Amino acid sequence: MSKKSVLIVDDSLTVRQQVSLTLTSAGYQIVEASDGREGVDALRAHAEIAMVLCDLNMPHMNGLEFLDSIRGNATGLPCAGGHADNGWIRQNSSPGPSAPGPRAGS
Repeated sequence: MSKKSVLIVDDSLTVRQQVSLTLTSAGYQIVEASDGREGVDALRAHAEIAMVLCDLNMPHMNGLEFLDSIRGNATGLPCAGGHADNGWIRQNSSPGPSAPGPRAGS
């Protein structure tokens, strides 16, 4: 049985190394990219990638742009993104349906 491959897209070498170490010890093969452009290239070069973990705030092509660019070609590919600055996410994401706010008195 072959190992599952995970693409880690993050401009921080330290984060890529930490996530890679953790996933490698759990039996995953790792492919790394330092920004969204490299991530797109990595997906083209590695058909075996089964999941993507990406940062949202990166140079050249941020995580939202990366996810947008692979959307049509990566159907069914699980992708997870994260960033510690929620203000950046609100400024750079497209508005979607909004959830109802809290009710009065709650």
